[in-house]
Amino acid sequence: MKLSEKQKKHLRRLAHSLHALVSLGNAGLTDGVVAELDRALARHELVKVSVRVGDREARDHALKELARRTSASVVQRVGHVGVLYRRGEGLAKVLLPE
Repeated sequence: MKLSEKQKKHLRRLAHSLHALVSLGNAGLTDGVVAELDRALARHELVKVSVRVGDREARDHALKELARRTSASVVQRVGHVGVLYRRGEGLAKVLLPE
């Protein structure tokens, strides 16, 4: 899903008060982490992820790979924390501006 800058800004504002629900650590990107993120996205639509791996490029790559494997969009990454969004099936919990 391609998000406009206006939509990303709205999602960043909503994500500000959230806590990281999924953590990616030394074990790297495992199937268990992907499954946990998939469940969190299905339930919440907007999820913060703590990515404690390598340098900036490694964190960016890990977030992009998580987004690809869960059909989500990366909203932002600040330091070790990324925000991912995936519209839920049925009624959306997070309403996006157009």
